[in-house]
Amino acid sequence: MPSLPLRLSLLLLALGLGGCDDAPRFTKPEPGEARSGGATTVRKTDQNAFSMPSANLAPTRRLDFSVGNSFFRSPWVIAPSTTTARDGLGPLFNTNACQNCHIKDGRGHPPAPNAKNAKNAVSMLVRLSIPNDPAFATLIEQIGIVPEPVYGGQLQDMSVPGVPPEGKVRVDYTPVPVRFKDGTEVELRKPVLHITQLGYGPMHPDARFSARIAPPMIGLGLLEAIPDQDILANAKDKSADGVTGRPNWVWDDAQQKTVLGRFGWKAGQPNLNQQNVHAFSGDMGLTTSLRPFDDCTQAQTACLEAPNGNGPQGEPEVSDNILRLVEFYTRNLAVPARRDVGAPEVLAGKNLFYKAGCVACHTPTFTTSATAAEPELANQVIHPYSDLLLHDMGEGLADGRTEFTASGRQWRTAPLWGIGLTQNVSGHTQFLHDGRARNLLEAVLWHGGEAEPARQQVLQFNAEQRAALLAFLNSL
Repeated sequence: MPSLPLRLSLLLLALGLGGCDDAPRFTKPEPGEARSGGATTVRKTDQNAFSMPSANLAPTRRLDFSVGNSFFRSPWVIAPSTTTARDGLGPLFNTNACQNCHIKDGRGHPPAPNAKNAKNAVSMLVRLSIPNDPAFATLIEQIGIVPEPVYGGQLQDMSVPGVPPEGKVRVDYTPVPVRFKDGTEVELRKPVLHITQLGYGPMHPDARFSARIAPPMIGLGLLEAIPDQDILANAKDKSADGVTGRPNWVWDDAQQKTVLGRFGWKAGQPNLNQQNVHAFSGDMGLTTSLRPFDDCTQAQTACLEAPNGNGPQGEPEVSDNILRLVEFYTRNLAVPARRDVGAPEVLAGKNLFYKAGCVACHTPTFTTSATAAEPELANQVIHPYSDLLLHDMGEGLADGRTEFTASGRQWRTAPLWGIGLTQNVSGHTQFLHDGRARNLLEAVLWHGGEAEPARQQVLQFNAEQRAALLAFLNSL
């Protein structure tokens, strides 16, 4: 059998990648490439692949991980209840447990098409807002949007007894055909969002809607540990290839100032604790010391008057200790190791990924800070394949909804690590912010705007090249 470099050279020639101008050329794996999360990386490929603690987490620290996991998995209940550690759900909410959206710590999904009888949208929610107005400058600075006046910043399709839910969500799809140079046709699907059964009257006539599925939970602590200056080093206003990359500047609730955003589909949250706090508040209607109020608008009187699960001295429903444990858990969910990094088809696909210019946004490698929040996360060479910056993705993916400094066409580059295990973990392969893409090829073909030149290159790929590109993506 020919050697690996020779087999790869033959495959590159077969794929039309032998020209001297097609750079770079990977003929073997890079050192440490398989360990996407550095020393934290775990070797797991089954349905629990996203639920493992960092590989270098000491046994004495795994207890906190397990306790945090229990609060992440277990349902909260309506107040008042004898289960005082977990009561206070609602009055308005989308789910009663974190795990219901981040199933097996993996990727959420939209409701099935034409699911008219679905009780709720399960692991997808809908963000709401109205166009920015200078009269609300302070509000925009601190929460990034002007909320819809009656329904707030997020539609909650579930509620406690006696409080009407805000509405129901349905998604239909219209076909969008795309043709490759070799004549192969792929039918994409464009979502059409329907908000029905509104519980508090009509919405603002200029209301903006943005459907969001729950993203995977792996590697979040590592992303949090990337130094700000390393993210900002990739930001640019102009470049020869048309790719910009801009940071989102967002409000830090604890520090009471504007800082760099890095979490969420539009990088609208600065750190994991605040991300968790806002999820407890918006998704489950639970109070914390950072957000000690229920997510009700002034128009929702039944919500405002409903019982809560606060303690006798006004202690929040989610204690600071529970918040600490959930933060520890979410920081230390490990990234699985890559598979088949030396396979000729995977290396050929990696070359195509670079050739198409995908790495202009999907930055392969960072090194985490020496002063990371957890010692296990410090000084790790990681491979998230994201720059954590905002990019204009074109009109096809635009939601028309601003968020802090992100425009209605901009999205944060999604990390790609673990993406090839989505089927194993989540039982589906639905990608992008609203789950419209039913597989990785569809996800690539939805890229527009700054990614349009890369998309056009992919449209030139033949069947073998497409298979190689997908082999590489599925190895991540």
